[in-house]
Amino acid sequence: MVVEVPRWLNAKMEIATKDPLNPIKQDVKKGKLRYVANLFPYKGYIWNYGETDWKVIAINVDDPDAANYNAINDVKRLKPGYLEATVDWFRRYKVPEGKPENQFAFNAEFKEFKDKDFAIDIIKSTHDYWRALVTKKTDGKGISCMNTTVFESPFQCDPDAAKAIVDALPPPCEPACTIPTDVDKWFHHQKN
Repeated sequence: MVVEVPRWLNAKMEIATKDPLNPIKQDVKKGKLRYVANLFPYKGYIWNYGETDWKVIAINVDDPDAANYNAINDVKRLKPGYLEATVDWFRRYKVPEGKPENQFAFNAEFKEFKDKDFAIDIIKSTHDYWRALVTKKTDGKGISCMNTTVFESPFQCDPDAAKAIVDALPPPCEPACTIPTDVDKWFHHQKN
């Protein structure tokens, strides 16, 4: 799993699909670093962010509560309101940017969430697409597939080559890179 955006943070991060080794970088639009607004009562990203893609709700097997969560109904039972807050946030988080509320497939209106079997099928399907991409069985249309782990991939490079790529990158932003003060602003939006 790749975590593009850690929970509760505002920086809008993206996988740099065109760059070698696909690093995760803060998104830039019109020369400015991008941030997600705080849409009351939520702070930053309440979940790991993605756009037109599947949202799979999972728990780390090492989490002390993992044994209690085996199906989506367990989340409903043990964390009342959690799923509803998630749908609400995904529906409205772009509104502070002047965009309309998001719409969802499968009528995700606080009542219908797909089950574990559906999620596993989606994960398997997307894995098959990824596997076809990194083994060059499909056209990546400019996506860098360089990797160090997929032995059957024509894009595989050795760890030393990958390290040389990483070492040649500019240093990450230092604390001197200040976050704009408006990132901490709260937006209030009336639900439709």
